[in-house]
Amino acid sequence: GWKDAISTTIINFNNENMKITWAAREVFPGKNVSFSYTFDEGKHKVWKPCPTYLLDEDYNSGCLFKTEGPTLAFSIRNGNGSKELFSKRLKSDFYIKPNRPENVTFFWKEDTVTVSCNKPERAVKCLRLELQYKNKFDKEWQSRTSKCCSVGEQGFDPRKCYSFRVRLKRLVPYCNVVNYSSDWEAESFWMNGTLLDSCDDDIKSQSNTVIILSCLLAVLLVMLILLILLCKWQRLQKSVMPAIPDPKYIFADLFSDHNGNFQEWIDKTDHVVVQTKQEYEETECIVEAESQQEDEKSSGKQGLQEKIFTFSGAAANNDPTAAQVACLMPPSNAIASFAGFQILMNDDMYVML
Repeated sequence: GWKDAISTTIINFNNENMKITWAAREVFPGKNVSFSYTFDEGKHKVWKPCPTYLLDEDYNSGCLFKTEGPTLAFSIRNGNGSKELFSKRLKSDFYIKPNRPENVTFFWKEDTVTVSCNKPERAVKCLRLELQYKNKFDKEWQSRTSKCCSVGEQGFDPRKCYSFRVRLKRLVPYCNVVNYSSDWEAESFWMNGTLLDSCDDDIKSQSNTVIILSCLLAVLLVMLILLILLCKWQRLQKSVMPAIPDPKYIFADLFSDHNGNFQEWIDKTDHVVVQTKQEYEETECIVEAESQQEDEKSSGKQGLQEKIFTFSGAAANNDPTAAQVACLMPPSNAIASFAGFQILMNDDMYVML
């Protein structure tokens, strides 16, 4: 009855090591069993004891041993090996579980990703490379399978972060009687051809970008407001408080020629002013005139006699009774005033009033 009821799990790890397990507590309650195996065929079989037992609460529940051929026979016996409890013969090549893919590479071209790995040394035709991926918005993995050892997929959004994982699978039923696949290669995270530590970095980088842009906009806005206020303040300041001239520019020679020595500058300036005043001082006009005044006691009024002199004639005749005027006169058609007298000049005629 045990031979029909017992259930075993057989795994051939990459055709290198075998692992066979059974449910010890359910099938053989309270009993410990022994395990032996052989890869020999024919009548002359050499049975080998299990080199490494797997335990379940101190009961033998499995055996690990090296794969030595394509055909395996094993036997489970009682504790002292005198009685066989279960036996089986099988093709070990139909229970192969491949190793993880080695040297996995990702090649990005626009929205297409191609994943490849090294080819195993054995049974490449029985292997398939499976690629699974998802982004943070997907609830389940998307799967793509291709011949070993390259698989490609299209339609990736460069703005999204994707998680990738790959593994090798054995074809069923042509190569395996059990659907065994390798363990998943370490999960990797990609965004637009860039490898990331995790897709959380994408969220952080986006949030950091938003924060930086917000800060820059805020700074630019503040600078614009300050610039507007500064312009308005300068206009207000000019209208309320006009700018006071800088003496540095008014008295340039004070600072350039005299290095700010005010006393030296004022002394030189006074000399220049006096000299200039002397150069431009007009010659004092001397007017000699004879006038007759008669006192009119009865009327209490004074009269003024007018004499008209022709300067050209007077100068030529040397009239002693005429008024002699010697001065530097302004241009013609002008009126000059000297010592209470008004002189009207018209061309060559000079009239004293």
